[in-house]
Amino acid sequence: MPYQWPSKNQWKQFFKVLNKRERLSFFIFLFLFLVSFTPLSISFYLDKTKIAPAPGGIYVEGMIGSPRFINPVYAAISDVDSDLIQFIFSGLMKYDSEGNIQSDLAKHYEIMEKGRVYEFHLRDNIKWHDSQQLTADDVIFTIETIQNPEIKSPLRTMWLGVEVEKISDLILRFKLKNPSPIFLENCTLKIIPKHIWKKVSAQNFFLTPLNLNPIGSGPYMLEDLSQDKNEEIISLDLTRNPLYFTKAPYLSKVSFRFFDSEEELINAYKKGIIKGFSPNSMKDLPDSGNIHSFSIPRYFSVLFNPKNSEVLAEKNIRIALNYGTNKEEILNTVFPNQGRIVHSPILPDIYGFREPVQIYEYNPDKANDILERAGFSINENGLREKTIKRTLTFSFKSNLSVGSNNSEVTELQKCLAKDPQIYPEASITGYFGSKTKEAVIRFQEKYKEDILEPFGLKSGTGEVKAKTKEKLNEVCLEKPEETIPLQLSLFTVDQPILVEVATILKTQWNKIGVDIEIKALDINTIERDILRKREFEAILFGEVLSSIPDPFPFWHSSQIGELGLNLANYQNKKADILLEDNRKSLDETERKEKLEQFQDILIGDCPVVFLYNPYYRYFVSKEIRGINADMITNPSERFAEVTEWHIKTKRVWK
Repeated sequence: MPYQWPSKNQWKQFFKVLNKRERLSFFIFLFLFLVSFTPLSISFYLDKTKIAPAPGGIYVEGMIGSPRFINPVYAAISDVDSDLIQFIFSGLMKYDSEGNIQSDLAKHYEIMEKGRVYEFHLRDNIKWHDSQQLTADDVIFTIETIQNPEIKSPLRTMWLGVEVEKISDLILRFKLKNPSPIFLENCTLKIIPKHIWKKVSAQNFFLTPLNLNPIGSGPYMLEDLSQDKNEEIISLDLTRNPLYFTKAPYLSKVSFRFFDSEEELINAYKKGIIKGFSPNSMKDLPDSGNIHSFSIPRYFSVLFNPKNSEVLAEKNIRIALNYGTNKEEILNTVFPNQGRIVHSPILPDIYGFREPVQIYEYNPDKANDILERAGFSINENGLREKTIKRTLTFSFKSNLSVGSNNSEVTELQKCLAKDPQIYPEASITGYFGSKTKEAVIRFQEKYKEDILEPFGLKSGTGEVKAKTKEKLNEVCLEKPEETIPLQLSLFTVDQPILVEVATILKTQWNKIGVDIEIKALDINTIERDILRKREFEAILFGEVLSSIPDPFPFWHSSQIGELGLNLANYQNKKADILLEDNRKSLDETERKEKLEQFQDILIGDCPVVFLYNPYYRYFVSKEIRGINADMITNPSERFAEVTEWHIKTKRVWK
């Protein structure tokens, strides 16, 4: 007969047959057994299990600014929009936690015809947040929308000349004019749904409410958006996408709160309103959080615009400013242990290139020597200036009146024509006629204090005599001697860190005799009025590279102008060729050689002072786990693997 566990009644009988002493002994032994067995059981359990993420929990991010275009077509306009797009949309490709490019919507891809053709095969289980199927039509629609000049997408230049062809609902092919090693990076572009956006005209694309009511295919979907009485967005809530095509995220909800300043962000964190944010400064951060530092391929520099500055047109002045810049002081003061010094536009420390042949190490004595040899001497105020003496090749010497016909009349007419209110006809004939006389009268009356009043006259005479000639020589001709101060205006964004860096630069450059005026403006004014129109002499600004280094947008001469990012108006034919070749070659070794040659040419031309490469800092509550990124290509990529972030945990068997 098989063994059976005693029934409840049998256990009762068992205790009845035991006397008092036996029952006491039994319970003592039972207690000792449990005391010894429980730790062993716990130890066994802990040894054979591990902590793993569990679903659930809400993360709240704080941001400065507010969303305007939660639309990948306009993603480059705002950091806030780029961050939100990272949660809501998906691309053919994406970045992993180490900055490498991997498949996302694409199941796999093929590179054909020596890099001129890229074929993508989409996953077959992808749904939009509204349950519609995502197909090749959506990808094609997104690309063609960006290529449309009426849409005015900042991403248009990335896709110019790219043809896209539908092979089937899940297969599409891109055809490029030239091989491109960076094309896969372009394919991290997030895709928008054709069935929703095809109804919007190009004229209304920028204005439609759909820009704030996104439908995507990413791990999170829009749940709610709140505005204040001024219709400013103050919060936005995302919830987990139940249709997400890969592993579901752990966090059940991600919310965003929008603020005007970093001080407000810090106060909101202290009050428990938010659980994380990206600080501009390490000062005043609470002790209750973790600081994550990500390596990011970006650098800050002072870009020169010689077209707007006579002194910066001299290469030696630009070289002297480089030697007069103590980058180590800037890094140690503003970013202690939070960045690297930069000497090159291709960031050798990040991409593994060789260091440039020439580096402008801090050497104020050398900077002073260069400035002295350039003719700029120290004045009584401790600042430098240069006196230029000119030999005049022409001056007004003859009396002129109606009927005069000679070269002096020609020069007179040229001078008067510079002011349309004085000589609107601007006719240069060499003959002194009635129109010229009328112009002379207007000139005399404009400068009546010097020409007419000494003689008690109230109206011009129209004749060019002593006082009129004297004023013409003063107004129209170069001065025989001119003093040029060594002074510059330095623009930057009105953010505490950038203003602090600009202030340090001003102090350093003052020490070599350069007078600096700092002009700190809000980012919108900088982008709209200063950068786009190139209305600056020097500007402290940051530039972000990509996972695959491509300095073309920042330094190729084709990128000069309002729509380009060549802010320094830099031109060099050899540099252009190297940048073009870098974009064409699929050979990594060849591209490395081209870029190393390019960096040496650019550094030799000295259109910039490279400064520092700061780490991207991210401050979050200690309860947020799973943030494992090492390198990110841009700030929004800190969310690249947000599906791994978690708050709750559980134990699972190993």
